[in-house]
Amino acid sequence: MADLFKALADGTRRIIMDELAQRDSQTLFEICARLAMNHGLAMSRQAVSQHLAVLEEAGLVVSRREGRYKFHHLDTGPLRAIAQRWPQSTTEE
Repeated sequence: MADLFKALADGTRRIIMDELAQRDSQTLFEICARLAMNHGLAMSRQAVSQHLAVLEEAGLVVSRREGRYKFHHLDTGPLRAIAQRWPQSTTEE
């Protein structure tokens, strides 16, 4: 659970997740391009790759290889686990 909160704590990683939510199955090159075009984030491929590694460790991103390409997919399962851990209160304050 700590890896999940660490991954979510960084704004850039949340933006990467937003981009994968809008368009799933992207390569590192595509993610870098979308970060630059949509958010003005000119980051090196290595920096984005490190962010993706943190997201993968937390279970929020899953990757698969196809030939020489590596595609990244958003997995919202860990986020659902957080929501189920603290159910919504039914009492109004």
